[in-house]
Amino acid sequence: MRPIIKVEHLGKRYRIGAREPYRTIRDSIMRTAAAPWRRLRSRLASGEPRANASEMWALKDVSFEVAPGEVLGVIGRNGAGKSTLLKVLSRITEPTTGRVELYGRVGSLLEVGTGFHPELTGRENIFLSGAIMGMRRIEIARKFDQIVAFAEIEQFVDTPVKRYSSGMYVRLAFAVAAHLDPEILLIDEVLAVGDAAFQKKCLGKMGEVAREGRTVLFVSHSTAAIEALCSACLMFTGGRLAGRGTPLDVLSQYVAAGADLGSGERSLAQHPGRPSHHVPTMTRVELRSVGPAPTGAVRMGAPLEIRVSYAASRPLRPVLGAVVKTNYGASVFCASDRFCDQLIFCDPLEHGTVVCTIEKIPLMPGSYTIDLYFGDSNGDIDVIFEATSFEVLAADVTGSGRLPPASGGPIYCDAKWVLVDDEPIKVGP
Repeated sequence: MRPIIKVEHLGKRYRIGAREPYRTIRDSIMRTAAAPWRRLRSRLASGEPRANASEMWALKDVSFEVAPGEVLGVIGRNGAGKSTLLKVLSRITEPTTGRVELYGRVGSLLEVGTGFHPELTGRENIFLSGAIMGMRRIEIARKFDQIVAFAEIEQFVDTPVKRYSSGMYVRLAFAVAAHLDPEILLIDEVLAVGDAAFQKKCLGKMGEVAREGRTVLFVSHSTAAIEALCSACLMFTGGRLAGRGTPLDVLSQYVAAGADLGSGERSLAQHPGRPSHHVPTMTRVELRSVGPAPTGAVRMGAPLEIRVSYAASRPLRPVLGAVVKTNYGASVFCASDRFCDQLIFCDPLEHGTVVCTIEKIPLMPGSYTIDLYFGDSNGDIDVIFEATSFEVLAADVTGSGRLPPASGGPIYCDAKWVLVDDEPIKVGP
């Protein structure tokens, strides 16, 4: 199957502090005529382009293909090159090196109101945007009522868009981009503006567009939205393509690259968090999640194993407690066998490994530490504060593509919701 988007060795260079020179029509014609030779020269050129102190490469040697109907997420830190990529694909800016092949009508939402004329009304901008995409007036008119209803601007459709609020702007821009039937839809941070109801509507519409077999490139910092919507994901770092794969694999790589994650294992023999009056008994701690290897990153709702090895001076039935705390030192929850006696029938051992398993970690994304309390039925023998740390990664635990707000606290509650139709209350005799 032929890809609908093909990007080969794409590069975009900006000259810092330089202004684009003025060109006459003659210059533009000459530049267009020479374009095939420039592309050929860029293909034959070998080695890295020479860097200049006044130059910045927003994109460098980027190559990938997108199949028809694929929903591709694009993620990366600020300045990684994501928005520049979409501007090149939208033909807003031309590449410095490489080439892009697009096979289909392109609709794009890059910034709030991009492509709108501020002096024109909402109605006029809808028809203007459709005409720019190559649609006939009758095609645009057929979609007009759906666009206005989705954007919720019925009352203001004949008002110049320069008087729209930012929310009205982005609602109309998204509605136009999504409803005018492009084969390729490019969306850059559409969820950065708007309330929760609008975000839900956008996610639903993008899912509908994807199910119709159209191709979507979705740039976002919302890892939950990318996981919910996308079938594949790209990660950009410093203008280069740093990873491609399933959303789960790439998002884990993305969060891990930006966090100071440990290896998930640590020696406890000489740990500085052990008070001086406690007997060194715990020797090692490991954190595991979905695989057999230690990890310092756990996805929301995934299992977490806390494995603590010990070596005691006498045989004992171990009791292990783990207190999970936020980075600010506030306790979030405690898991301890002292209150459930699950190890009470084990044979006493001088050394071994105690494994505490939490089936679904109920934590919001962020960094956490663990205090460990080790002892027997008589009390604690060894205590280590901040014995280890781990990172919780965002995941689409609800299936909606959205996360609960961080203001709700570090714990998320996996609740079930039903609506009960009660009998009406009778009033009077």
